[in-house]
Amino acid sequence: MARIGTPLGGQRRLFVAQPAGHLKIIFACLALACLLTGGRAEAASFPERTIKVVTPFAPGAASDVELRLLAARMSETMKVPVVVENHPGAGGVVAARTVTNAPHDGYTIAWVGNNTAIGVSLFREPFDPRKEMEPIVGVSQFAYLFVTSAKSRFKSLKEFIEAARAHPGELKIGTSSAGTSNNLAALLFTLNMKLKVTVVPYRGPAELEVALLRNDVDVVVNAYGGLQGAIKAGQIRVLAVTSGQRDDRLADVPTMAEQGVPDFDITSWNGLYGPKGMPKVAVSALEANVTAILKEPDTIAKFKRLGFEALPVPHEKFARRMEAEIKRWGSVIDAAGITRK
Repeated sequence: MARIGTPLGGQRRLFVAQPAGHLKIIFACLALACLLTGGRAEAASFPERTIKVVTPFAPGAASDVELRLLAARMSETMKVPVVVENHPGAGGVVAARTVTNAPHDGYTIAWVGNNTAIGVSLFREPFDPRKEMEPIVGVSQFAYLFVTSAKSRFKSLKEFIEAARAHPGELKIGTSSAGTSNNLAALLFTLNMKLKVTVVPYRGPAELEVALLRNDVDVVVNAYGGLQGAIKAGQIRVLAVTSGQRDDRLADVPTMAEQGVPDFDITSWNGLYGPKGMPKVAVSALEANVTAILKEPDTIAKFKRLGFEALPVPHEKFARRMEAEIKRWGSVIDAAGITRK
């Protein structure tokens, strides 16, 4: 408390009473307790409410279905709703901006993939995850397949390569839209093998399948998830898998390397990123939770049926993969002469 006194000389002065010694001790103990428990209190506070995962994929796409399976399980294990929002468009930039413009508190996060890495080199005004986001955890990966119609004359990828060399400019490869992972995989194949083949982009898996069965293209490059119906129906023949190892669902199908295509180990991937500066406690909680889910036999089986390999990747390693993919696909885009959008 304070009181006003009048000392000798008549000047008025303000005197402030100091707290007693035991009060100083109490205040010090309270301050120390706050320091010691602050980290535990923060850790216990995440999550406290709904988590939103923003995806660049359209509803019903294989990667969208995969994410919804993961989100449903996260809701159960994290004890808060985990909802999925679809924001397709501009090669994933729309979805990414939705996340970076939201509060950086860990409650709005992004579903990212190869398209995110590709976009850094593909767009004039790119979104760069290395500068604007934080890695949380890698979730899955999947290879692409080179397929042809069951009625095609090509019984192997080697036969297709031989025909392309014998008749330059005549053969066509169908892919998803320009700049997507499977589109660039097809371009990389033609560059590596020095083939004059026309790569034709289509808007989605349904159009690709129709084009192949109608013989508008000779070969299609797509993920297993977008082809499994036609594979099981016996409508298409699988010529090669783009990963370094054979796919156990297609054990008789050789890899690209086994058919003379060098330096062609391509797997696409999906995972979670958050806005730059999101709380580390949120990163840790999400990473630990998702990693545990991806090790569950039921999750592994569900992902496999969709064509994905459940593969948890720690956030530091996931950041390194993003960096490597940005460099790799940037080189392909430059070599193919693709104009920035």
